[in-house]
Amino acid sequence: MSIRFTRPSLIRGITTAIAVTTLAQGLAACGGDSDAATKANDAASGSVTVGQFSNGAAKETTLKVSEVKSISAELPDAIRKSGKLVIGHGALPSGSAPLDYVGDDQKTLTGSETDIGRLVAAVLGLKPESKNFTWENLFVGIDSGKVDVGFSNITDTEERKRKYEFASYRQDNLAFEVLRSSNWKFDGNYENLAGKTVEVGAGTNQERILLEWQKKLQDEGKKLVVKHYPDNNSVYVALSSGKIDAHFGPNPTIAYHITQTAKTPKPTANAGTFSGAGASLQGLIAATSKKDSGLAKPISDAINYLIKNGQYAKWLAAWNLSNEAVAKSQVNPPGLPLDNS
Repeated sequence: MSIRFTRPSLIRGITTAIAVTTLAQGLAACGGDSDAATKANDAASGSVTVGQFSNGAAKETTLKVSEVKSISAELPDAIRKSGKLVIGHGALPSGSAPLDYVGDDQKTLTGSETDIGRLVAAVLGLKPESKNFTWENLFVGIDSGKVDVGFSNITDTEERKRKYEFASYRQDNLAFEVLRSSNWKFDGNYENLAGKTVEVGAGTNQERILLEWQKKLQDEGKKLVVKHYPDNNSVYVALSSGKIDAHFGPNPTIAYHITQTAKTPKPTANAGTFSGAGASLQGLIAATSKKDSGLAKPISDAINYLIKNGQYAKWLAAWNLSNEAVAKSQVNPPGLPLDNS
């Protein structure tokens, strides 16, 4: 899925928002497209530590990984000579655990997406340089060349292939989050959404899917209200107060948030999942670079090296995302169809 990394002003006193507020502190101060502090790979020891400053979202794990010359040789000359890989994240202003957010040191961009970018950079023999943007400006950064590659829970779609090339690294699943007290379930049938009010991130792949369902329901004389909010706190305030029936978003962020609300007065639950590529295809999350940049192949090879040698599985396990593993990274695999079916 692509995703909106939802963002927030810090609202206090709302129990369902306490956990995400803690994780979000400090990110809004980073600015619209600022550099984000990220602890560099320990090149001297040939290791990358994942899960740093995660505020309990991950188990900090140090992984042995260093340059693989046969893969780094595939890099475009300009990237190889620069000695760095500029990695874009669409996490402003508040981030979204466990994917991309400012860590508990209040300055370091952390998360599963940040860490896989650092691991890939290590295999490529490059210094990772993370830049943090709003979701929309991440793609502007790729287009303009300010960013070499985006690692930000970006869904592989056929429409995006008109401008970008992909190297897949994780399954893309979406989920509906509801209050645990709700008896509504989504079983994969869009007709179950009739009469509901659902929040979704603007400009995201899940919005595209939801709006397609909304159109189908309208054609059948039924109503689905789609809402947008600017940040996670606003979403969860709306959910806890009954202003929306469900939040439709990335499965990782929803799974994480459910654990954080478990002991609050308004715990939430997963009401059902859906592939980010639609009913007929398993969606994939992919590293995203400008079309014909020459980066997709070396990045895919770096990911496959990490898969083969075990660092990939340990990275996923550290972030509690093992159920979204892929067997192999692919260059430009089939993505979300243009008809969004």
